[in-house]
Amino acid sequence: MVDIETVVGDLRDSFRSGSNRPVAKRLEQLARLRALLVDNGAVVEAALAKDLGKNAAESQLTEIGVVVAEIDHTVRHLRRWLRPHAVRTPLIVAPASSRVIREPLGVVLIIAPWNYPIQLTLVPLIGALAAGNTVVLKPSELAPATSELLATLIPVYLDPRVVAVVEGGVDETTRLLAERFDHIFYTGNGRVGRIVMSAAVAHLTPVTLELGGKSPVYVDSTVDLRVAARRVAWGKFMNAGQTCVAPDYLLVESSVHARFVELLGEAVEEFYGRDPRESGSYGRIVNDAQFDRLVGLLRDENAAVGGGSDRDDRYIAPTVLVGVTTGSPSMREEIFGPILPTIPVSGVEEAIRIINAGDKPLALYAFTSSKRARQKLLRETSSGAVAFGIPSMHLLVDGLPFGGVGESGTGAYHGERSVAVFSHEKAVLDKPLKPDTAALVYPPFSDRKYRLIRGLLARLR
Repeated sequence: MVDIETVVGDLRDSFRSGSNRPVAKRLEQLARLRALLVDNGAVVEAALAKDLGKNAAESQLTEIGVVVAEIDHTVRHLRRWLRPHAVRTPLIVAPASSRVIREPLGVVLIIAPWNYPIQLTLVPLIGALAAGNTVVLKPSELAPATSELLATLIPVYLDPRVVAVVEGGVDETTRLLAERFDHIFYTGNGRVGRIVMSAAVAHLTPVTLELGGKSPVYVDSTVDLRVAARRVAWGKFMNAGQTCVAPDYLLVESSVHARFVELLGEAVEEFYGRDPRESGSYGRIVNDAQFDRLVGLLRDENAAVGGGSDRDDRYIAPTVLVGVTTGSPSMREEIFGPILPTIPVSGVEEAIRIINAGDKPLALYAFTSSKRARQKLLRETSSGAVAFGIPSMHLLVDGLPFGGVGESGTGAYHGERSVAVFSHEKAVLDKPLKPDTAALVYPPFSDRKYRLIRGLLARLR
């Protein structure tokens, strides 16, 4: 059994010694993390295939390549991100200079999920290392091959005084959460997110929660339906639908609903063939429990596309449902699988009412050429992100923050935001002792001082 208290204590001692404080050391660790992925690409692909049935090309696109690109972007810009930046000093404080500096928080805990076990473990790690912290990584036990691989390779490539990997399940996670950390970064579902936040309260530890939610897609008659259907099918059925930002349900203008469902079926056949079970490009459900939950959502539903399943293979066909209402089982929870409910709507107003009746989603997608509809969706809904014309790809834009709102999460990362989330922005004021202009605010107070103070304070407003 891992002595978690010792692991955390050693990392805290290491942080206090400045093990990852020099920027050169941070950059070295990032370079070594990059080498880990480049040197072992085939091994990583094999682990992802074993855990999730991922095709090697998909693993490169959504896991390995994403992390390498994030490392390259961070290395390219890190010194600029870490520069102190000056802020205006008001006259009442002058002469003086004011600036903000970024400093590392300390020992951080990253708890990763199983659905993208490389990307969602290592992209937060990039930010934590770049900010100068020491890190405990907790990979998901539900992706055991990938977890074991990370536990094996990370101590070889990265400084063990800076990063430690703790494998295990609920018991190990519970013991980790009992320790004092300087930040906890959790990616997963809302139920566990509440447990993480409750545990963090004991030490007043700041928390970033990257959760999920039912991300809606609105489609109207003003767009090329065939292209829209291919993009929705790609975003939904990638990784067998086990993607936090996957389209969760469709709201399609009534006049084109039937045609759009038909085009989704054509897109599924184009991507995965007549029998997706035989396709090397289509993944599998992570475990029996998730399989059983998803099959339960299909009970008594009408599948216009797919609907088949095989428990022994943990296979569920890419499935499109019709005849769905807002009260249907598939509309009551985040699906997180290859099942896509569709609901015909009269237009954007009805779509907005349905969206706003639920929790705030991690992402909202829309396929519409109507400027009015786009503006209404932007102004009258709240979500972690909005993407017009394609799902999921906003994750690949370094300058866009990635995170949710409300039930879909708190806090954001990617690019400079990743460094910011693992840093403290320290305020620094430097005022010379001579001349002692602070005497203006010392007692005793006179009418003259009163007028001067009022005048100077007025300039603050």
